[in-house]
Amino acid sequence: MSRVVAYVGLGSNLEEPRAQVLAAFDELARLPETRLTGRSALYRSAPVGGPPQPDYVNAVARLETRLPAEQLLRKLHALERRHGRERSLANAPRVLDLDLLLYGDAIVATPELTIPHPRMHERAFVLEPLLELAPGIELPGRAAARALRAACASQRVERIA
Repeated sequence: MSRVVAYVGLGSNLEEPRAQVLAAFDELARLPETRLTGRSALYRSAPVGGPPQPDYVNAVARLETRLPAEQLLRKLHALERRHGRERSLANAPRVLDLDLLLYGDAIVATPELTIPHPRMHERAFVLEPLLELAPGIELPGRAAARALRAACASQRVERIA
């Protein structure tokens, strides 16, 4: 299998969020058959939904991988678990959240996986760091990420590192 460019969203708002995201970048670089080829700056954003909770630290990683999308997703979930992620209620605070945002130009809709990520087009905290890595990127089946970012301009996202 040839390499596919995939983008992964990273987020944390518990247990030293900045350190969690930086450690996750390093761990993504060690995934089998995968190279970390880009990492965005870190951004602070307000939580979306859920109970009252601290702000998030967010980023996006660009990977080149030979792993099939489903296998890559399983590796991401295993990495989350190693960081102590518990999947409880939706939009709950997280030690580490890893979302497979894009996998080449694939459009996938299975019970386990949806690509592009189903809410990424509505979230400035995903689009801002994604655009840093890939300024002209288009979301398959949607639109240019830059146009989608403009549509959620009212969402607060602050570059912190």
